[in-house]
Amino acid sequence: MDHVGAIAGIRRRHPVPVHLHPGDLPLFRAAARDGLAFGATIEQPDDPGAAFTDGQALSVGSLHFTVLHAPGHSPGHVVIHGEGVAFVGDCLFAGSVGRTDLPLSDGAALQRTLERIAALGDDTVVYPGHGPATTVGRERATNPFLNGLARVAPSR
Repeated sequence: MDHVGAIAGIRRRHPVPVHLHPGDLPLFRAAARDGLAFGATIEQPDDPGAAFTDGQALSVGSLHFTVLHAPGHSPGHVVIHGEGVAFVGDCLFAGSVGRTDLPLSDGAALQRTLERIAALGDDTVVYPGHGPATTVGRERATNPFLNGLARVAPSR
């Protein structure tokens, strides 16, 4: 719900496209209902107009990126990477990783996703969904979930 709560309001002012990996459509469609469980009122956005796929190429002006399907925090989580950066959302934070105790989360899938992120170049700047930016190299050296000192617990 915290990922999609502002979409309806933004789209009223700016008719921008919304993209989503199909694996997250059930969560997307439940955003308003799930918000109520946390005491938050969220306007349910209309369904996305386009689907992300693993390996999909994206361009923004002269910049080029690739979509990496990155399940774990959610089944349809994606990472957008290229141009020396990776927008990783809630799968990786500076010094930690995203939650896997939420409905449809999968700890084993997140561990595999982290291995894919760790394979990006050390100088790749990582922009998480929360907290400060970091780099793949810094996280590989200091984040216990990327340097092998800890593993994401399998979901129950």
